[in-house]
Amino acid sequence: MVRFIGGDSGQRRAAVGTAILVLLAGCVPGTAEEVQMGNQYAQQIEQQLPMVRDPEVVRYINVLGDSIARVVDDRSLTWRFNVVDQSEINAFAVPGGHIYVNRGLIERTTNMSELAGVLGHEIAHVTQRHSMKQMAAAQRANAGFSIGCILAPSFCQGVAGTGVSVLAQAGFAKFSRDDETESDRFGVTYVSRAGIDPRGMPSMFRILLRERERNPGSVEAWFASHPVEESRIHTTEAEIAKIDPVVLRSLTRDSPSFQNFKSRLASLPRSPAPRR
Repeated sequence: MVRFIGGDSGQRRAAVGTAILVLLAGCVPGTAEEVQMGNQYAQQIEQQLPMVRDPEVVRYINVLGDSIARVVDDRSLTWRFNVVDQSEINAFAVPGGHIYVNRGLIERTTNMSELAGVLGHEIAHVTQRHSMKQMAAAQRANAGFSIGCILAPSFCQGVAGTGVSVLAQAGFAKFSRDDETESDRFGVTYVSRAGIDPRGMPSMFRILLRERERNPGSVEAWFASHPVEESRIHTTEAEIAKIDPVVLRSLTRDSPSFQNFKSRLASLPRSPAPRR
């Protein structure tokens, strides 16, 4: 099992201290605190999960992600988009502007708009500050317990050595139904504003539902943190229906650069499975 041990003791103390102060204050953290915590967690995540480091792949995912984030971010965050070298389907956002998409999810996409829909949804979790609001709400309910849950998900699980995947799911990605719905709605707006066809979002939901029928294990991580139901397809399609059809037809669905990106990713050797 991959253990959540990244970062030196000084960094961990800083992250712990910041989170404790935020929780004890019982309010939503400010942007500076959010960025500090997010950077600490991102550093640890990237030490523990296999990352695709190929420059062409990294460049494309950041160009695509930035094209969405820069037209919706009113806090001037430094956004970083990353491909996790795992075949399971998953994606998650870390506070402060760190977005992670599994290689397995990208492999299931058929066009650029589907990946953009995933990125738009995750960007919305950050812009709407869902993780930060979760922290404040958890503190108000039970300060002592929430500190352990947010900083060490294994404390909540009761299992030592909990992996980073649990951090992502329990700490940052497992949002309420209302949060997921809000991110879906904002995601449609975000990708449309970036000039991308938002119909990729419900299309991706359908791909995930079909994948669950064929191979449930491959989407277990995604469905644990992003429940996908027919209602979410209907929600996104209702949002899309509000867009002027003339405008909708002008938006980009796919591009040669996206297909080249997928081909490049497929050509790369996979990271070895982690030791257990």
